[in-house]
Amino acid sequence: MANIGFIGLGQMGFPMVCNLLKKNHAVSVFDIDCEVVKKVTNLGAVAKNSPREAASGADFVITMLPNGQLVESVIFDEQGVIHTLSDDALLIDMSTIHPLESEKIRQRLEANGKQFMDAPVGRTSEHAVTGDLLILAGGTDEQIDRANDVLLCMGNEVVRAGGPGMGIAIKLVNNFMSAALNALSGEAVVLSEKLGLRYETVEKVFSGTPAGKGHFTTTWPNKLLKGDLSPVFMLGLAQKDLGIVMDVASKLNMPMPMGAAATMLYTQAKAHGREKQDWTAIVEEIRDAAAVPSKIN
Repeated sequence: MANIGFIGLGQMGFPMVCNLLKKNHAVSVFDIDCEVVKKVTNLGAVAKNSPREAASGADFVITMLPNGQLVESVIFDEQGVIHTLSDDALLIDMSTIHPLESEKIRQRLEANGKQFMDAPVGRTSEHAVTGDLLILAGGTDEQIDRANDVLLCMGNEVVRAGGPGMGIAIKLVNNFMSAALNALSGEAVVLSEKLGLRYETVEKVFSGTPAGKGHFTTTWPNKLLKGDLSPVFMLGLAQKDLGIVMDVASKLNMPMPMGAAATMLYTQAKAHGREKQDWTAIVEEIRDAAAVPSKIN
């Protein structure tokens, strides 16, 4: 069993420590909330007075904190982890922070001979309780192999994200998509209500189309990802349909900012000559705007 220093006993961190304890790991903890520290020590953890103390003698040090400033503080301040972290130990930051902050921390630690990997988590606090988090591991293969058993105490799947920094990168892209889809889906549901549709009908229809299933697993594999933009559903028709939807929403006095943004993008793609391409060509339009090389031969 490993000796683990764990810093950050919030909504995610507390159940993660509980699951480490259930697997008989020796866990030293630090948090400024005395009540939550007391709860976890009653379960078998050892309370420490500082991050520095929590890192002493640890094989792994895990940080699970709300922002990058706090992560940097608990590592590098006077009572920070860096002062007692063994060169053989692995510091795993499981927080969701800015990727530039994460990279700065990694470089600073490595300059001091310390080992660091990012491993933010997917899913929710409910999954943290049950130990079913998705771990997005951004480290070397050696680091991930070494940490795998510990990570699987807190989650049921470890995704190798592609090297240092890639864990936080995919976490942020995933969160972006989830949040944006939440807003777009909200517009769709409220428009349905405005039109007098029942939620049960909307749910049934969406669950059988790309609207609910998503394009990653429906429209893209057979067209865009094969480099084929011959139309199954023409982009110009999608643009036309969006125009109709926005006109209906206007007449219903319903603001649809997500829909307006999508309409603008499709209209731009049509103006750039993509009208008769498959609607998955919208990805190529975005690649052009972002100066990302096309993947279409």
